[in-house]
This record gives sequence, structure tokens and C-alpha cells, in this order.
Amino acid sequence: MCRLLYVRSKTNFEIGDHLKKFAGIAKNSKEYQGHGWGCSYLQKGEWKHYKNISPIWNDDLDQFGTSTLLIAHVRSAFRDKDIAVKNNMPFYDDKYVFIFNGELHGVKIKADGRIGAEKIFNFIKRFEKGDMLNALTKGVNIIGKQSRYIRAMNIIIADKQKAFVSTQFNEDHKYFTLHYKQTENELILCSEPYSQENNWVTLKNNTKKVL
Repeated sequence: MCRLLYVRSKTNFEIGDHLKKFAGIAKNSKEYQGHGWGCSYLQKGEWKHYKNISPIWNDDLDQFGTSTLLIAHVRSAFRDKDIAVKNNMPFYDDKYVFIFNGELHGVKIKADGRIGAEKIFNFIKRFEKGDMLNALTKGVNIIGKQSRYIRAMNIIIADKQKAFVSTQFNEDHKYFTLHYKQTENELILCSEPYSQENNWVTLKNNTKKVL
């Protein structure tokens, strides 16, 4: 059960400023979030990707410079299994970046991937015909029908302009609820509001939308 972060701004921001706040959320989480982390960010119009098996709070978060778009993920591995940097998110292809937080049981879908989250990403992409929100909605609905139980399934898929978001959880609402803060210049979407900041809005359960 991981932690998610998405930041998009009209002007450049220091990536490290957001990652340090995110690291504080991860370190203080009730679930251990130290099974590695990763991020994707835009520089000069191109994606850059970074992953580290160390906990985010032990890493150098000032190394990335500035950007207008950041997606980050800290990992709490299911049953402490498959802990390897190659299993860290974000997962990505040439167009999309994917992060996931949740726990599914008895999933019966066929898709490529080393771990369940990567399989979900590849499964959703099958339905992408120029409309990722539709693909996300269709993919999530099928996964729901093909699963014995979904504790939670929160997904953010990003391209260079938008975030496609799906939320779903059946227990521990406080932990799995996503929150966002939007100003004229900036959008922040995170598993928890930043510490000592106001004007965050709760993203309702069973939301599927473009931000």
C-alpha cells in the first residue's frame, strides 16, 4: 500500500521541494514505505525517470533540478515480497507514466508484467484508442469484475499534459483517499495533504476523471 504524488505547474518548480514533503508523508505513514521509490519528471519536454531501492527519506532529493511536471511513488511492498528496484514505480512507456496504490485479491486477468501493478498498467493500455480516460474506466471496471476482492485500487496515469485518475477502495478510507490542491498556477495530487498546508480537497471514492 504505497503513496502517490503528482505535481503539474505552469512554471518551473524545484522538484526537491515537493519530494521532501512527500518523503515526510512516507516516513510518517502508518504503513512502512521504505521498499524503494521512483519518480518521473519533464525536462526540456522529455521524460526523465529515476528509481532507487533505498527509502525516499534517505535519498538525495536535491539532485533533480526543476520541472513543470512530476510523478512520484514510494513503495510498501505487499507482504514484503519482490523488493527489487525493477519493481519500483513509476512504470512507463513512450507516452504514459503509471503509478498505483492498492491491494487486490484473486485477480483473473492476463497481462504482461513482473508484479500486479505492472500487469494492471499493461491491461488498461489494451483499451487505449486515443482516449485514456475511457481506457482507464473500462480496464478498471473489468478488473473489478475479475477480482475476488479489492481492498483498494488507486491509479494515476499521466501524459505530458494531463493526469487520468481512478480511485476505488472498500476499507481504510482515511488511508486510501487521495487529496488535491489546485491554484491558478499549480495542481498537486497526493495520498495525503502536505503537512501544515490548507485548501486541500478530498477526491471522492470511485472517482474517474481527468485533472
